[in-house]
Amino acid sequence: MITSEISMASTAADQKSRTTLLSIRKVAKRFGKNVVLKDISLDVAEGEFLTILGESGSGKTTLLRIIAGFEKGSSGEVWMSEDRLDLQPPYQRRVNTVFQNYALFPHMTVEENVAYGLRVANRPAAEIRSRVAEALENVKMSAQAKAKPSKISGGQQQRVALARALVNRPRLLLLDEPLSALDANLRRQMQVELKALQREVGISFIFVTHDQEEAMVMSDRIALLRSGELEQVATPRQIYGRPATAYAAQFIGHTNVLKGEVKSGVVRCGELTWTSDLPDGPILFSLRPENIRLLSQSASVSPLVRVQGKVLAQAFHGATELIRVQCAGGLVLVVRIPTTATALDEVQLGFSPIDAVPVTQSPERI
Repeated sequence: MITSEISMASTAADQKSRTTLLSIRKVAKRFGKNVVLKDISLDVAEGEFLTILGESGSGKTTLLRIIAGFEKGSSGEVWMSEDRLDLQPPYQRRVNTVFQNYALFPHMTVEENVAYGLRVANRPAAEIRSRVAEALENVKMSAQAKAKPSKISGGQQQRVALARALVNRPRLLLLDEPLSALDANLRRQMQVELKALQREVGISFIFVTHDQEEAMVMSDRIALLRSGELEQVATPRQIYGRPATAYAAQFIGHTNVLKGEVKSGVVRCGELTWTSDLPDGPILFSLRPENIRLLSQSASVSPLVRVQGKVLAQAFHGATELIRVQCAGGLVLVVRIPTTATALDEVQLGFSPIDAVPVTQSPERI
């Protein structure tokens, strides 16, 4: 049965122990002079939920279409186990795609839509009935089997599209922003159900989205694309807690990027200073808003880096608030605090040096 619990992200050790299903090797794609993908290399494990995350124009859908066979790469190779996938036509690949618009046939019932691919493949009638029933049961749509797509909700149409893809028993399922048309509450519900379904059927999913919160909730790993290049590939916890670049830190959640310099074991970021064993030279840090705390004037916790500032803005976010604090030297910090009933003015802030994570400057890309 599909549960409502989302499994925790796989650890690095778990990831290494899995068998590689899909291997993308130096795949590039050009449309005329426009370079969309630049030498992408990426492995996807058996049973993994991998999300390709990126802003519009980053190349994520193009990469998905190359895997599916709807686009041909300008160079590079795609392998599934021991088979060269990019040399096969789409219909021979054990890969199915769920599109953003679902593409259901309006004149067919739910079960007829799900059965369509099996009928085209001339599978025996008894097998079709059995597999369709199983697929509809998996996505909790058995009761709507006789309904037309126009008579069911958007979330139910999404489930039918999933059933139609899964009934063909692919080794890999590709999902191109399939939740983007749903309202916020239904989208959150479907994130849970889709993750649970993937765990139940046990096949690899590659999920494309521009929504970083969605990627964090659902993924075993995230492949962050920027302008056709991989910025970072890591688990959600790793990419959030230890972003490799300033771009990754800013794209995944809120952060404060601190520009400073290390000299003789001391870090200086404007008015902020702390000791460090980092090598001398210019440096950038990512400091998450929740890692900065409000201090009382009498607080005396020694490991904290302290700074005084004036609250410029205070935004309510339910259980928490985000405040923007103007500090000495022009530094502005965004801080996440528990919701308070009072308006804040002058505040004292503190953070631990270990929460300031060194990141590299993301290169400018055309």
